[in-house]
Amino acid sequence: MKSIKKIKITTETTISKALKVISEGTLRIAILVDKKGKLLGTLTDGDIRRGLLKGLNLNSSVKSIIFKKPIIAKKTDTKEKLLKIALSKKIYQIPVIDENRRVIGIHVLDELIKSKKKSNKVVIMAGGEGMRLRPLTKKIPKPMLKVGKKPILQTIVEKFKQSGYENFVMCVNYKSKIIKKYFGDGKKFGVKIEYIKEKTKMGTAGALSLFKEKPKEPFFLINGDLLTNLDFEKMLDFHYQHNSKATMCIKEFNVESPYGEVKLKNENIKSIEEKPKHKFFVNAGVYVLDPKCVDLIPKKFFDVTSLFKKMIDKKYKTISFPLGEYWLDIGRHHDYDKANLEYNYIFNH
Repeated sequence: MKSIKKIKITTETTISKALKVISEGTLRIAILVDKKGKLLGTLTDGDIRRGLLKGLNLNSSVKSIIFKKPIIAKKTDTKEKLLKIALSKKIYQIPVIDENRRVIGIHVLDELIKSKKKSNKVVIMAGGEGMRLRPLTKKIPKPMLKVGKKPILQTIVEKFKQSGYENFVMCVNYKSKIIKKYFGDGKKFGVKIEYIKEKTKMGTAGALSLFKEKPKEPFFLINGDLLTNLDFEKMLDFHYQHNSKATMCIKEFNVESPYGEVKLKNENIKSIEEKPKHKFFVNAGVYVLDPKCVDLIPKKFFDVTSLFKKMIDKKYKTISFPLGEYWLDIGRHHDYDKANLEYNYIFNH
């Protein structure tokens, strides 16, 4: 049984704070208690993502998204009983309460139920020329630009390895020899790396049509020019829980208009809103795809957005996974400068 000291929150806690508690801890859950320490409910990463998709923002209270009827255990429950509950209910954490419903700890069963090493492949699109970053990319491919004293591509590999993913496929084209020489077969990084060489530019998904052997289980697809501290395991769990065929990571942006917005009905003014904020989501360049997706990809230039459109037309289940963690797409010089300023704090803090 583990302590809940670092994962206790209240109904007044913001989603931003709760997400930090869940992401920075190793228990992958937050426990909500009242002033007397009595259990009010639990909160997981999935609860938060669903709340964000329903219109809540990072400053909203967690009050409306609490899971109020979690499975609980008593101090006297045996390990066998707890394992049986976990397997039947597909849960990995069980709060432990006393006779007054005060939380005294939490059982974490993840290590007993799930293997640390994951067999799911991670496909990294690393073939772009990075024209907007010239002259930095004149002699090396963009994913090999150093941020925090190491190539962007190395940070991506290391972040996935921390979550237990060790099987990588790098899709390369522009100055591919530099990438292959640096990473080799992946052994020195503790992973296995295969390569797909694009003879011509194939977009952000076209190279998947060149798989020697199609993956047998859902796999990650990620752009090779971004930095994120996303918990990839949570994204894969989300994909499985929703029985999805394709899951896209999305990032929320808020843009404030510098003008007063006038709403009309014909020529009549209905309302005036001064400098309104507009919320929208962007594609964050991280995906989980079912192996069936590969069959939809032609052997030519083809983008991920076209793949999703094709899947939507075919009525495949496609879902979004909202990202509240750090994320930066390194597309322009100011993005590269920003990445170097923030790297140590985000990844070594």
